[in-house]
Amino acid sequence: MKDWKKELKACIRDAEELGRYLPLTDEEKTTLSHIIDKYPMAITPYYLSLIDKENPDDPIRKMCIPTLDESLFGGVEDTSGEGENTVLPGLQHKYKQTALILSTNQCAMYCRHCFRKRMVGTDTDEIIRNFPDIVEYIASHEEITNVLISGGDAFLNSNLVIWRYLDELTKIDHLDFIRFGTRTPVVIPQRISGDEELLGILSEFAAKKQIYVVTQFNHASEVTDQAVGAIRALLACGIVVKNQTVLLRGVNDSSEVLGALLKKLTACGIVPYYVFQCRPAAGVKNLFQVPISEGYEIVRGAKALQNGQGKCIKYCMSHPQGKIEMLGPMDGSMLFQFHQAKDPAELGRVFSVPLRTGQGWLDENLT
Repeated sequence: MKDWKKELKACIRDAEELGRYLPLTDEEKTTLSHIIDKYPMAITPYYLSLIDKENPDDPIRKMCIPTLDESLFGGVEDTSGEGENTVLPGLQHKYKQTALILSTNQCAMYCRHCFRKRMVGTDTDEIIRNFPDIVEYIASHEEITNVLISGGDAFLNSNLVIWRYLDELTKIDHLDFIRFGTRTPVVIPQRISGDEELLGILSEFAAKKQIYVVTQFNHASEVTDQAVGAIRALLACGIVVKNQTVLLRGVNDSSEVLGALLKKLTACGIVPYYVFQCRPAAGVKNLFQVPISEGYEIVRGAKALQNGQGKCIKYCMSHPQGKIEMLGPMDGSMLFQFHQAKDPAELGRVFSVPLRTGQGWLDENLT
């Protein structure tokens, strides 16, 4: 299998290079270049090979190739209040039991629906600056029972950095488990199945403390033999692999398409546990967001196509006040519940909101 570092180095990053793989007019190249200047593009050759070049509406294409719609007005930079939950550079502590480490701003591929477009691929103060301070904070806050190492993409860190995270965090007794947020099984599976050193590190520390890998498959076409091979390699290390899908207009916005994805995930040992409402991020909202009421029906229909393993998904949004589950319509409104809450007193609260036509997000103040 091709070395993952060579695959990463071969990423397509500009419009001229992309034109060697896909038919683009000079006008399209110019438009793409303007968008890429604001929202960087990176596509691995592997992921680019999954595109159906004969289909201009191909879902894989939509997730990796910029379009003019990204430049439309609307949306916000920080959709869930990450800035106000930052306790140290690179460390967020929004929910009592969970610490979130932004370990890198790099990704193997810059997804066009990314809610952190404000930071990926750029220099930012939101990325980790002092690892010892972060370890000290986590060790001194015994209410923290798990750590999510994210980014960017956590597996774009070097093996040495990953080893360092695990070596320090597995020593903290009050941590029950450690999670890595990564899309590498989807966009560059060679990073996992082609790197015996990484698998050895994960196996070593999974024997000391439970490790989860949280990935993001959004369409059944992404669940290739290579991707499944990467997942099997992780499972063989004793790691639990879970998936959170983003509901995306033009990608998986039908019960049949979403249902087919969920079935393929459970078939290869991945636990699907969230379908997330696409956030109203700048450069994303106008292109990908599905109205909440429509999204609920899509997710409900996809669940109906599953066996018990696939029915465990929750349709949620990551709101500034917490992770909110969409429970369903009732008396002209939509019922919601705080699945997680920034304010512990809100945890589990059920409330209703009369949705406006086409509404894709909840207002900031829900009290």
